[in-house]
Parts: sequence; C-alpha cells; structure tokens
Amino acid sequence: MFLRRKCRTREQRLLLFMDIGTLPLTLENLTRPSRPLVSVIVISKNEPALAHTLEELARQASSVASSLVDQVEILVVDASTDSVADVRAAHSSVHWIPFSPPAGVRVSIPHQRNRGVREAGGDVIVFTDCGCVPGDGWLAALLDPILEGKERMTCGQTGATDRLDPYRHMRNQQQGNLYLRECPTINLAFTRDVFEELGGFDESFEYGSDADFSWRAVHHGIRIRYVPEAMILHDWGNRGRQLKRSFAYGKARARLYYKHVFGRSEQSIRKRHFDENDAVPLLYPLYLLGLPFAIRHRWYLLLLAIPLWRARKERPLATLVDHFALGAGVLVGSGQILMERKR
Repeated sequence: MFLRRKCRTREQRLLLFMDIGTLPLTLENLTRPSRPLVSVIVISKNEPALAHTLEELARQASSVASSLVDQVEILVVDASTDSVADVRAAHSSVHWIPFSPPAGVRVSIPHQRNRGVREAGGDVIVFTDCGCVPGDGWLAALLDPILEGKERMTCGQTGATDRLDPYRHMRNQQQGNLYLRECPTINLAFTRDVFEELGGFDESFEYGSDADFSWRAVHHGIRIRYVPEAMILHDWGNRGRQLKRSFAYGKARARLYYKHVFGRSEQSIRKRHFDENDAVPLLYPLYLLGLPFAIRHRWYLLLLAIPLWRARKERPLATLVDHFALGAGVLVGSGQILMERKR
C-alpha cells in the first residue's frame, strides 16, 4: 500500500507514495541516492472497467516499488459524468483528478493527458487505459530500458482479452522491430523531459493525439523502444464499438496528415517517411472514391481479394470491414478539414 499526504504542488508529491514495507527509516535509506519516482496515469470518462484496471495497476506498482524504484504513484484524470465515488473510495491511495472539459470541447482526451502529466510528480511517466489488464512483469519490463538510461521512451505490446483483437495485424508488423515509428498511449512510458521537449499532447485533436505525439518524438530524434515483454491485454468491446473506433481513428488520421504533410504549424513535420501504418488510411479511402468505377468495370471489386488473402489468418471479413470504416473516417475527416479551411 502507499501513503499519500494532502498536498497541491508537484514538488510536494515527490515524497507522496512510499512503500512502507520497503523503506524503513534506517541510516542506509536516509543516505542512499534516491531512485526515480514513477507516475502511472489513466484517463477516464464513465469507464466501468476502471476499478479492475486500478486493482491490477496497484499490484504492478507494489512489485516495482520494492525492486526498481522507490516510489510509484497512480493518477486518474476523471471526466466522468456518472458517479464513480465507490471506485474512488475503494482506491484511496490513487491521486484522483476531477476534470471538466473546456467549453466547446466534446472529446477531451489530449487535455486529460496533459493535465495528468502536469499534476504528476514522476521523473518517468507511464500511460495505460481503462479496461487494460497488465501481464506479469509488465511495468518492470516497460521501465527497464528507461531506468537503465538506455532509452527515453518505450512502448509495450497490446493484445485482447477476448476474440476481438482488431490490432493483431499491427502487432505482427511490430515483431522483430527494435524501434517504432508510431505508437499509442495504451502501453507507453517516457521521461518527463520528453513531454517538455515536445510540448505535450496537441489539444486540437479529438482522437489521434498519441500518434501525433509519437510522430513528433521520432522527428525530434527520440527513439521509441519496442518492449514486447511488456504485455497488456485490453477489452476492445463488441463489433459495434470497434467500428465506431475505426471510424473515429480514420477522422483522426486525416487530421494527422493535414497537420504533418500539408500543415504549416511549428509542430508540422512536413517531410515524413511513410510506412506500413499508412497503407490502410491511404489506400482504403482511394478505393471507396473509386467504387463508382465498379459499375462498368466489375473487376474493380476483385481487388478486395488482395486484403482478404493478406488477412486470411486474422478474421478477414471483420478486418476488411474495420479498414473500410477507417477509410470512411478518413474521407469524412478530410471533408471536415476542407470545410474548416473555407470558413
């Protein structure tokens, strides 16, 4: 368990979370060099799986605090409109941050991420999501390259708690790679100076601010070390929820390309290397735009045999539908951007 005193500043929280069993007040502990404080951040909004995630994180934090670091704190940035008082009461050691979205903001994910990091006292920041179940040794494996001073940013492997595993193909692409060009915050760790150097998460995004964060990190020469041993399982929900997610990610992808390929902001990368992560969000919108061509040229439909064959071991029809939902999101997102530019 962890002891937390009431305080308001980040500096005061540097001594908040102490493992009572592993830090007795001895001369050795008073004189030895301090080890890093780690902050694990979860953002939430009406998430029923939050309680289970916090239980698992507490177990991971206790293990790490007794071996790798002196202190671990867990923070929840909560934008829930439903009451979560029972969850909060059951996890009194968690630093709870009630969050109200800014006026006019419908999806406050990047705002909550930034608030979490600014409230955290950690030298190392870890992000994961509600509904995640960390595997044994997850936190230790994710932190090891950073604590050893070899890396500034690490990303673990994410799977599924049931048969619905929409990102199996991405996991297959990552296998064998020591470093990644892109990653989500569902299983991510980085040093505080990375956050400061990049200026945090871009709050102009609804979804996709984590991909934007990783693109900018790579552009700044920050390597994203892939740690497959740091495994997390996630409940992705039902098929309807997955289709909504794919559509939202497609809209986010359009905004990513607009910002970094065509944009002129200070954060724009402009010249970005395209890779396999860009194939679906670029090719499927083009295919959808070309569907009228199939009225006179039926062979156009036969092109779908290519992705079906490639996904033959990964529920091909479901994968194809997900990709079309993402492609539709790219088209809608692109249309919204064009409308914004005309205003």
